[in-house]
Amino acid sequence: MNRESKSAGASRPPSGDKRQSSAPGAGVSGPQKEEAIKVDGVVTQLLPGTMFRVDVGGGHEVLAHISGKMRKHFIRIMVGDKVSMEMSPYDMTKARITYRHKT
Repeated sequence: MNRESKSAGASRPPSGDKRQSSAPGAGVSGPQKEEAIKVDGVVTQLLPGTMFRVDVGGGHEVLAHISGKMRKHFIRIMVGDKVSMEMSPYDMTKARITYRHKT
């Protein structure tokens, strides 16, 4: 490379990078994440693979699994335990158990 090509690159004006350094998603209007529905229930049946059948009242039962932190800390859940769950508004037949109430 000759000297002229080196200096030509250095004399260019800075690129017009117009990105703002704000938090991700700040100021951007778009689809919002749906909030999880929090419900309480009583475990009625233990199923394989850390799955549970939970009665949420009114004759409704949902299929629930343990959240990651409960799995990590080896929280045991038995039939008859009262639990708190989060349900997606899109599928009201499945839930994630987030807390086992002390009895």
